[in-house]
Amino acid sequence: MSTSALAATIERFLDDTEIEWEAGARDGEFVVTLPGEKKLRTVVSLVAGSDLSVSAFVIRNPDENHEAFYRSLLRRNLRLPGLAYAIDGSGDVYVTGHVPAAGVDADLLDQLFGVVLEAADSPFNELLVIGFLTSMQKEWDWRVSRGESLRNLEAFRHLLDTS
Repeated sequence: MSTSALAATIERFLDDTEIEWEAGARDGEFVVTLPGEKKLRTVVSLVAGSDLSVSAFVIRNPDENHEAFYRSLLRRNLRLPGLAYAIDGSGDVYVTGHVPAAGVDADLLDQLFGVVLEAADSPFNELLVIGFLTSMQKEWDWRVSRGESLRNLEAFRHLLDTS
């Protein structure tokens, strides 16, 4: 499949499914926004070239418990079809992969977005607890002391509310 045919297949799928997207900075790049449950949204970069490159930011480099944090991701890699967790030079976590252009159709794109969303969204709260619990506790305490909203920390109340 040519690069232009691959790009047309992706664009048609995104338009047909009404998934939010915009053209990226690179030739053949689609920047797609997927809604999540634990993570509010996952931004996915698809690049149509000789193959289809997929990359989505999952979470930033953890503040603490690096070994447990990365062990959790490596274990999840075993169950992640066609994609894998990776880190960049700053230690930030992405889910990435490459798919042969010849195999890309609407069904594969649907499956691919499902796997990316599951990989980014499903472990998000668990990763926050492993890698950022101390920061979350400080944020909780600060908000409580000032009467600020705890809405975005409610999922962690059972860990953070020490009163």
